[in-house]
Amino acid sequence: MFSKLSSVLIGVVISSSSIANPIDQVRPDAPELANFGSFSIGVRTIDMVNFDQLDVLSIKDGTSAPRYDRPLRLEVWYPAVSKSIKRGVYEDVYLRDGKTSVTLTGKAQRDLPPLKTDAPYPFIILSHGYPGNRFLLSHLGENLASKGYVVASIDHTDSTYNDQSAFGSTLVNRPLDQMFVLNEMDTFSKEPNHFLEGLVDVNHTGLIGYSMGGYGAVISAGAGVTQKSIDYAWGAPNSALSIHKVGSQSHQSLLDPRLKAVIAFAPWGKNHDFWDVKGLSGIQVPIMYVAGSDDDVSGYENGVRSLFEESINTDRYLLTYQYANHNAGATMPAPKESWKYSDSLGFAPFEHYADAVWDSVRMNNIAQHFTTAFMATYLKQESEKKSYLDLVPHSVDAVFNLDKDQKPTKEHSYWKGFPNRTAKGLSFEFKSKTSRPIKK
Repeated sequence: MFSKLSSVLIGVVISSSSIANPIDQVRPDAPELANFGSFSIGVRTIDMVNFDQLDVLSIKDGTSAPRYDRPLRLEVWYPAVSKSIKRGVYEDVYLRDGKTSVTLTGKAQRDLPPLKTDAPYPFIILSHGYPGNRFLLSHLGENLASKGYVVASIDHTDSTYNDQSAFGSTLVNRPLDQMFVLNEMDTFSKEPNHFLEGLVDVNHTGLIGYSMGGYGAVISAGAGVTQKSIDYAWGAPNSALSIHKVGSQSHQSLLDPRLKAVIAFAPWGKNHDFWDVKGLSGIQVPIMYVAGSDDDVSGYENGVRSLFEESINTDRYLLTYQYANHNAGATMPAPKESWKYSDSLGFAPFEHYADAVWDSVRMNNIAQHFTTAFMATYLKQESEKKSYLDLVPHSVDAVFNLDKDQKPTKEHSYWKGFPNRTAKGLSFEFKSKTSRPIKK
């Protein structure tokens, strides 16, 4: 028979396991808009097929372009009717090694009935890196759904942890996948008896991409690629990337006026000349770039900052985590199983999710805050949220000064929504579509 102490210890183990690998943490020092919204969250998995697509992996020199039916899997979060406080569970989620399967926990409940309203909810697409999966940005998926959005996160075929294939497929397919999902969600929202019927307002769509998802988001936002990038021997074979070439009819046909806002975390490609000023001039959708100042994958000065400077035909923002590397803000906290060294990778998968300087939950909370303000401004036209984006560019220059009644004085310029002393290590810059790039 168990002793009383044994029973207590078992209860502790059960309690701890029930919150294993949480994706929904909000620290006490988080900025205001990082907190979850008032909606309960449902989540479902959807499988879809994009028929008759170019089979990039099967292309051979001198042969006709093969076609195939391209499968995609989505994780869809949405406002739901239940007020359950039960922890949500995501099972069989692969880690970076493509072999280890783990369980995540969060606020969303599987298969809850959606909360129907008179007006449908704005729609947001999440797009992971190479490799990645549909759970990599799940902290944003849950957080945004709790604030009245339908959010769909894509498993990009040939680019997930357990089906990672040649890079050329990702280069060609990433923006095509993003826009296909937009169209399919439009179809589902009009389909009788579908759980998404009447739920999705695709005319107010946002797109959030990380790394190669950010690369795809930049193209989907309007930036056509250079001939140089099309010709790379290590890129897409047989000039398959020309479908996204600047000025081409195929690239122009990809662009969709329903896409109203884009956030690109550490978008890859500018540091390898995938875009120039001419290509980036095609972006006319408001866009927020997010980067670590020490990003050694996508680059900072010659990468993300350069994208920000040269996207001259739109209003754009740049959030920088000082001294952070490639994972700044986007990736969920490293699951506990990822801390173990992987012989197949030659490193602990932990490195794929974490940063050497910044705490992951802290980065996520900052990203949730700014994502909330940006999407509310441009998808929901909530004008009061714009004030969270009108900031002293460098947080070190912001002054926190309240009077005896805790009201801001005329000297107060601290970042709105950030408690005192918590905006350290950040910069947030804005340029309007009339602003021209800095000459180098």
